[in-house]
Parts: sequence; structure tokens; C-alpha cells
Amino acid sequence: MPMTYSEGRSTRLQNPEGCMEITSPLGTVRKKRHLTLEEAAARARLEVDDVKALEENRIYRFPSVDEALATTLVYATSLGVSEREARELAGLPVPTRARWNFKRWIVVATLSLVVATLFVFAVNPGLAPYQIAPTAGGPAAAPAKLPPPWEIRVDVYNGTGIPNAATKVANEVGGPLAYRIGTVKNAKRTDYLVTRVYYPPGAAEIARRLAGQLGIGVTALPSGGDRNRLVVIVGSDRARGT
Repeated sequence: MPMTYSEGRSTRLQNPEGCMEITSPLGTVRKKRHLTLEEAAARARLEVDDVKALEENRIYRFPSVDEALATTLVYATSLGVSEREARELAGLPVPTRARWNFKRWIVVATLSLVVATLFVFAVNPGLAPYQIAPTAGGPAAAPAKLPPPWEIRVDVYNGTGIPNAATKVANEVGGPLAYRIGTVKNAKRTDYLVTRVYYPPGAAEIARRLAGQLGIGVTALPSGGDRNRLVVIVGSDRARGT
């Protein structure tokens, strides 16, 4: 679906689910430079689709959070974003005396992201991959070796009428959890109350791993040929919390 843009303090994008606009600071910076997507991508030596994904907040398009962050830094640097402009776009106080150069801002932003990520895993250990649960009545048995998340395709469907529910869950699954995102769109029904992971025969363990990381339940499907493909249908319980 084509993206639409409007004038204002920041560029607004039509979300892929077609219901709600998302503020894009990077789009605002590009429009201030009077650059098209193609011109901005050429200046940063990036693919146009990568630049478009950054402006649409679709970080699940990148293989990892680190790559998404690195691409964002390259793009922002190529646009000549100053430390003052970056703080204004982020809604942070702009200092009147002390002046930081852009390199120092990049270091602070990177360290902040690392600290925030460590804090999330510390508060919610269930998000950490490859956890081994101890067994009662004896030593822990060696768990079956599961394929890494990036080898598992996850399709995410919005099973509610709440805008952006599938996109936000896909960002979480494809970003911090590092799964390979497939289809992201609205489900045929909008009356799902509970968010669950659906899996084909033979994929119970990888489904339970993802469900544990998201804090949701699982449901077995009667058929399906790809054991490395899971489906998450977002219900109203999760949508209201996003």
C-alpha cells in the first residue's frame, strides 16, 4: 500500500494496517532537507527500502536490532542531523550552554539503548531466549536443541479492530527477539480476545519458546507442512496493552 505524507512538525506515515498515522522524526529531517526518499538513500548509500522502513518504524525488516540501530546512525549522519536537532526531535531539553557534538550524542544514544535492553531482560527474564527450566526430582535433563530464532518465520495477524496491533507485536518479535518476520496484516476476523501462538505438527517446542518470551499461550494446528513457521494472532488483551 502506498505511503502518504502530510506537512507539520513531523512527517506522518500511513501505517501498513491502514488505520493510524505514525510520527516519523527521520521523515521530518529528510523533508527539511528537501530530499526525496531516493535522494536521501543515495546520500547515505543505503537501499531505498531500508530508508523507507526506518521512516515507517518497521525495525522488524532488519535482521537484528544492532543492524537497525547502525543503519539509523548512518542515515542520520548522512542527513547532517545536529545534536540540537536530534534532541528537539526526541522531545528532550535543549541545553543553552554546554554543547555536545553529534558523535557524543551517538555514544549516549547507543549506551542508553544498551542499558534499556539490559533493564528489560532484568525485569522480565522470560524475554531472554534459550532459558532452561529445572526439572523436579532430579538433575535437569538436557533440553532438545532448537533452531535459532532467525531461522523461524513468524506471521503476525491483527485479530482485533484496534489499529497497529500486529505491527507493534511484529516489531517486538522481529526486533529484540530476532525472529524472521513474514506476513504482517489484519486477520479475517476481528473478534479474537486472547493473543496466542499457533503452530503446526512438530513445532510445539519452538512455539512454547516464543510464547514464553511474549508471555502468551499456544494452540496446536491440525495440519501444516513447515515446522519452522509460526503464526501469532493478536487478541484484544495484547492490543489494548500495546
